[in-house]
Amino acid sequence: MTATPLRVGLIGYGLAGSVFHAPLIAATEGLALDTVVTSQPERQQQARAEFPDVRIAASPEELFGRADELDLIVVASPNKTHVPLATTALEAGLPVVVDKPVAGTAAEARELAALAEERGLLLSVFQNRRWDNDFLTLRRLLADGELGDAWRFESRFERWRPQLKGGWRESGDPAEIGGLLYDLGSHVVDQALVLFGPVTEVYAESDVRRPGAEADDDTFIALTHASGVRSHLYVSATTAQLGPRFRVLGSRAGYVKYGLDPQEAALREGSRPGGTPDWGAEDESLWGRVGAGESPLSGGGTPVPTLPGDYPAYYAAVAAALRGAGPNPVTALEAAAALDVLEAARRSARDKVTVTL
Repeated sequence: MTATPLRVGLIGYGLAGSVFHAPLIAATEGLALDTVVTSQPERQQQARAEFPDVRIAASPEELFGRADELDLIVVASPNKTHVPLATTALEAGLPVVVDKPVAGTAAEARELAALAEERGLLLSVFQNRRWDNDFLTLRRLLADGELGDAWRFESRFERWRPQLKGGWRESGDPAEIGGLLYDLGSHVVDQALVLFGPVTEVYAESDVRRPGAEADDDTFIALTHASGVRSHLYVSATTAQLGPRFRVLGSRAGYVKYGLDPQEAALREGSRPGGTPDWGAEDESLWGRVGAGESPLSGGGTPVPTLPGDYPAYYAAVAAALRGAGPNPVTALEAAAALDVLEAARRSARDKVTVTL
């Protein structure tokens, strides 16, 4: 017999909740999107239109008032609410998924992890970029030894957004945990740690470029890994000419890949996992190249088919973990290790020093 789906309460229906979490939860076998929490009437209407069977709660308090009707809480609200809402959920006896960054500090992340362990509950962090198409392809190339020993990892998450969009993500209030260091930086640092392990030194440069901006919008982070690999990570909203998403240099060959994984764009446009047989696939013209001694832009190297991106794998793993059939896909302690790096980067940029971890 098929197990009864686990009932999910989703807190927040902005970009993260409506574009990423709700569609992925609804597409996951074994999970059911039960309740969406949002106080804004237009977002309530949007949620009902997209998921006719969903219940609406106007506040987290209303949701937690019927905690016994739920099996999982997903926190996709503004960054400053992550810790208090996750704490409340865990204290109510509910497993939790928290969007990145799980907390503003590594210490808070470790406190949450300790609470979850004490209660015997799952606490997972939504690091969806581990399932990007280019990242999955790079992991396979490294595992297969196609590049030899990795020496340098360059990762860029760059955009050209010269005009401010407004909102808490661009706020200079430290309580909001805004800025690109903690937004896109959470992704590129997490990927670097997954690929190349712990970090011993951190150097960063962080700038506020756009008129009227309050939070960093152009940041560079240099990491020295204990393995000897050096990672150079760029996150920016002010890049007029975008660089390669990845440039990875090894003792045998290098891998260069341009363009972002297509899954976010597909989700924004209303496509859904399972609705198309080629979910997460990209056009051959965007495949990266592996080679040595030549530029990929002049035809050097060999095109490498990009593996399909697979964001649905995250919630499938969460569902399996909740049923005791697999591990937590992203632990809070892994997220805390990334926050150690982000905190060191902030200190490095502020004090103009290299920080040793």
